[in-house]
Amino acid sequence: MHFYGALILFLAWSTAYGLRCYSCTYSSELKSCNNIVNCGFLFNWCATMKISGVTTKSCQIKALCVGPMKCCKGDLCNSAVPTGSSLLLLLVSSAFTSLFL
Repeated sequence: MHFYGALILFLAWSTAYGLRCYSCTYSSELKSCNNIVNCGFLFNWCATMKISGVTTKSCQIKALCVGPMKCCKGDLCNSAVPTGSSLLLLLVSSAFTSLFL
């Protein structure tokens, strides 16, 4: 029973906290982006745009995701590597599936 309470608390906290995206600008392929920002109310997608070798990552409004901009919906989804929160969600869902299905 405690597992359900913790799961509900985790999901409610992450929803109330809002969308988080990586935000940075860099021109080197070797540089990683590790600056995390909480997106504003209207910004409901994360975006990555690469023009002339310059990569920009930020929060974005879905309607403005056009052209060379690649957008995704979900916490820290504009990263090239799996993040801690996505790995945690994968582990929780795997545990839930193997315990109850």
